Amino acid sequence: MTPTATAVRRLAVTAAAALLWTAAAPSAAQAKPEPKAPAPFVALRDVDPTIIQEIRYITPHNFVGAPVDGYEKPMCILTEPAAKALHKAQAGLLKRGYSLKVYDCYRPQRAVDHFVRWAKDLDDQRMKAEFYPQVDKTRLFADGYIAEKSGHSRGSTLDLTVVKLPAVPTRAYVPGERLAPCYGPKKDRFPDNSVDMGTGFDCFDTLAHTDDPRIQGAQRANRDLLRDALAAQGFVNLPEEWWHFTYKPELFPDTYFDFPISRRSLSGRPMAHF
Repeated sequence: MTPTATAVRRLAVTAAAALLWTAAAPSAAQAKPEPKAPAPFVALRDVDPTIIQEIRYITPHNFVGAPVDGYEKPMCILTEPAAKALHKAQAGLLKRGYSLKVYDCYRPQRAVDHFVRWAKDLDDQRMKAEFYPQVDKTRLFADGYIAEKSGHSRGSTLDLTVVKLPAVPTRAYVPGERLAPCYGPKKDRFPDNSVDMGTGFDCFDTLAHTDDPRIQGAQRANRDLLRDALAAQGFVNLPEEWWHFTYKPELFPDTYFDFPISRRSLSGRPMAHF
C-alpha cells in the first residue's frame, strides 16, 4: 500500500470512529442533570403524615387522560411555610372528625407545558364527558381553564378537599370506563371519598366557582368548611375553583420551578417533623 493510500485509510478510520463516538455519546440535553428543589421545599408527608394524598396527575384519571409529565412519585411537595400552615389547618379539622386530602401541590413547569400541548390538540377529547362536558375545547385558554403558567409551579399553591373520617379509599379509575359529568349528583359522579362539594375536582364548569349561588345546603357548608379552615391559616381561595388555595405571602411569587416531583428532587434536605 502506498503512503498516500495508507494516509487516506487512517483518515477514514478516524472519521468513522468519530462518527461512532458522536452517535454513542449522550446529547447535552440528556446529560444535563435534573434541577433540584431549593431548600425551602419539603415533602408534605414529612410535615404532616395524617393528611390524605391522592395525587391525580400521576394517574390517568385527570382531564388529560394520562399521567402528566414531571410526576414521578405520588407525593405532595410544598414550600415549608405552606406545609406548616396546612398542618395547622389539619389539626383543627381532625378535632371535628375530618381530614384534608390533597389532589395536587407543587406542579413542575413541564407539567403545565403538557397541559398546554393537550389543550391545543383538539382531536384528544377522551376525558371530555367527565371534566368539561359543556365547554368546547377551543375555549379552554380564553375561558381561563388552561394557561401557560401556573401558581402551582411557585410551590405555595395546592388543590385539596375535605374527607369525613374514617376515610374510605377511593377506587382506582379504569382507563376507557364510562365517564359521568363532574357536575352531576355525587352518586352519579366518579366515586371520591371527599365530602360533597357540588362538583368533582378539576371540573371545568361554572358550578365549580366557590360561591356559585346554585350551591346550597350541605354542599355550601362543605365548601365553607374547607375555605374557613384554610383561610384561618393564611390560605387564599381562587374564586373560580373551590379546591384551589394559595398560601400568602408566597416565598417565590415570581419563580416558576421545573424540578420533577420525587423524593430525589429533595435530596439533601433533612426530614422535618413538626
